[in-house]
This record gives sequence, C-alpha cells and structure tokens, in this order.
Amino acid sequence: MRVGTFVLAGQYPGQGHAEALHRAMRTAEVSEESGLDTVWLGEHHFVPYGTCPSAITFAALLLGRTRRIRVGTAVSVLPTLHPVALGEQAALLHLTAGGRLSLGVGRGGPWVDLEVFGTGAEAYETGFPESLELLLRWLREPRVGAAGERYSFREVPVVPRASGHPAPATVPGQGTTPAPAAHAAPAAATASAAAPAPEVLVSCTSPGSVRLAAEHGLPMLLGMHSDDQEKADMVTLWRSHAHAAGRSHEEIMEAGHVSAGVVQIADRTADAERILLRAMPEWFRRGLGAHVTVDGRPRPMRAPGPYTELLCGLHPVGSPALCADRLAATARHTGITRFALLAEGSGDLATTEENVRRLGAEVLPQLSDATRPTQPT
Repeated sequence: MRVGTFVLAGQYPGQGHAEALHRAMRTAEVSEESGLDTVWLGEHHFVPYGTCPSAITFAALLLGRTRRIRVGTAVSVLPTLHPVALGEQAALLHLTAGGRLSLGVGRGGPWVDLEVFGTGAEAYETGFPESLELLLRWLREPRVGAAGERYSFREVPVVPRASGHPAPATVPGQGTTPAPAAHAAPAAATASAAAPAPEVLVSCTSPGSVRLAAEHGLPMLLGMHSDDQEKADMVTLWRSHAHAAGRSHEEIMEAGHVSAGVVQIADRTADAERILLRAMPEWFRRGLGAHVTVDGRPRPMRAPGPYTELLCGLHPVGSPALCADRLAATARHTGITRFALLAEGSGDLATTEENVRRLGAEVLPQLSDATRPTQPT
C-alpha cells in the first residue's frame, strides 16, 4: 500500500496566500520525513479553495527540496494548458529529478479560467481527448507533429526527450542515494538502461473519462467525494474498457489507480471529526463558492457542513487504528492500493504537521508489511 498526502494549499479564513502556500510546502516536506510515498498537488485559479495555480511549477520546487518522495500533480488542468508546454516541463522534471514525477491531468471545470486563458469552453467540453493524446505522444516519441481540431503544427523534435535516454542510477546532484520511485530505474541500473516516460494518470469523474483513461492504459485518480462502492464500480468499468482496447491482463490488474481522501488523526475519533467540522465547512463555503462558470451555466454546490460530515465518514478520520482499518477496507473493496490523503483539513500549520507525522508513525505500521510504502533509508 502506497500512502501519500494530497495538497491543495487551501486559504482558510483569516489567512493570506503566503501562509497557505507555506503550509502546503511544509506538508510535502514532513510527508517525506514521515516515510510517505507521494505528495499530490492540486491546481486552481482565482479561488481560495486552492492557492496553487500551477501544480507542475510547485512540483518543481518540491522535487528540488526533497530527496526520496514522489511528487505528483493532481491535477494539471489540460483545457487551460498547451499540452506540448506541459510535456516539456514534465520531461525536464522527470530527467532532472530521478524519475520522481507523476503527471496527473484532468478536464477541470467549466470555470472562468477558460475565458482568462483564452482557450474557451470548447477546450473543456470536447478538447480533452485531443490534448491528452498530444501530451502522451510528446512524452513518448522523438518527433511530434499535430493535425487536430485544436492543435496543428509541423513535426518538431522533442527536446528534452522524457523517454529513450539512459536513466541515471542516482538523483543528479544528490549524492549516491537512489531514487526509489515506482517508475524510476532501480538502484542497480547501469548507465545504458533506457529511462521510461513519466507516469501519467487521468482524473476520472464520469464514464467517458474512465473509458478514455482505460483506452490509453492510464491509471485513474478518483475523487474524495466518491465512496468505496463508486470507486470499485469505476475500477470495474476501467478494466472492461482496457480489456476491450487490447490491454494485457497484467497491465490491467497492476494499474496503479489512486484514491483521494481526507485524513485526520486524533486519539479519539470524535476529536478528529471535531477538528475538521470546525474548519472545513467555512473553507468549502468560501473556496468552492468562489467558482464562476465561463458561460453562466448553473453551478450546483454541496452543502459545506453535510459534505464535511460525509468525508469524515468515508475516509481515515479518527484514531490511528480506525484510520488503518479504513485504508485497508478501501483497498479490499476497490483493489486500489495508492492513496492521496488531504491532511490540511484543520487549516492550521502545527496541526497539519502533527497529522502527517502521526500518519507515518502510527497508521502505516498497522498496515501489512507486504503493502506498506517504502520507508526512507
């Protein structure tokens, strides 16, 4: 089981942007210190729900400040980005950080972002498949051209090329410690070993996005609003589409889907729930309520209080034993063994750091040795 944190850099009432971003950075650093597997970074524009506008930029900062932990985007929003530019940035980080980058991408929402960045609502409504296909080609091929509805350009060389070059056995500039990422070269790799492309995942919230991810053989990122049965159904659907697309049984069964959730640890479950119920509803109200649609379409919003209560009931919120039990139960029910857990639900830096440390020290040891994430050396 590979347990990591999910970082949104949420701006809670009374906080400035710098405070939110500093807490996000410390969450990532303490996640590595605590032996967690990955830190996943959210991306939002113009809303206090998340103050990080570029997950790939924040990933670059954190890859430079850490030595072991994997860093993932959750997600880079393709409808507001040029896939070639994102591919270049991902390749740069992949090659210079020892293969520790996971690139999660998604459609985002029909927000005013599409107007500000000039991509239009069509990029959200219909453009995601073309953008994803172009991004994947850029990460895997030596030369790429395009002749699609949104992107059309002559063939150009891919520089830097993410795959096909020798893979370093160590993280450049960081001594001889190998980078033990799931898709990086093993410590014993020789200089002649070929480096794989960065891992790419797709945020899936609908049957259409599940099918698109499956046809490309890409793992899913599944949201924290879904319960175990909903996630299990999406995994079953993904496997069906992947099989129809000709993916091998091994590839289908070993796909590293990721389940997003919330974590809050306290000696008593009631205390953990109280921490989140005190802070998260107002953050949801202000943060999610600030979204503006690009075309004035109705925008339904969950009631902040009941939504927080729902998350407390679905995810590892409570005593260390209860948290371990809920992670294990989700893994059994869904087949998913990778987790991205929001640990900053309190909105408080000290509480967040303690929460992450307890996750590493008191929850991970209760998971079976065979499925625990690798501890730092």
